[in-house]
Amino acid sequence: MLLFFEMGNLRVRKLSNKDADYLVQWLSNPLVLQYYAGRDRPHNIEMVREIFFHEEDSETRCIVEYDSKVIGYIQFYELDDEGKGEYGYTNLKEKIYGTDQFIGEVNYWNKGIGKLLVSSMVNYLITELDVSKIVMDPQTWNVRAIACYEKCGFKKVKLLPKHEWHEGELRDQWLMEFSK
Repeated sequence: MLLFFEMGNLRVRKLSNKDADYLVQWLSNPLVLQYYAGRDRPHNIEMVREIFFHEEDSETRCIVEYDSKVIGYIQFYELDDEGKGEYGYTNLKEKIYGTDQFIGEVNYWNKGIGKLLVSSMVNYLITELDVSKIVMDPQTWNVRAIACYEKCGFKKVKLLPKHEWHEGELRDQWLMEFSK
């Protein structure tokens, strides 16, 4: 098991095959799906394996543990030239990473764990991987996530109109950025 970092009661480790059942559980829960994949896309084991267990793509996929309990998921990845262009970045030599995350155990929501997770990931990416910018693209209506990211130092830098398909329609997102 590859451990990326530990911060107090929080631990982030590499996703392993034994974690597939957690992802199925979380991504079939309508409370989680309303924010992550959409309530119209409950995941079964085949979907989870297809989406989260491809070794050939560039995401580093991780499990989030809190007080030794598996509670969520986070991934990070370096933006390629196409991804940078999509967001409007012109300096293709700049090292920019993106992250996506969710807490799948709803009893752990609204306890400050998301803020701890995001700020710890920012610290890891900057200190260990020498990243200059970190970006996320939450949907504009997800005010709780946006508030969390702003508390971690992210700023809204660009509106991305009709950027992501979610629950039967294209939804607006904010490009949010943390700069070193």
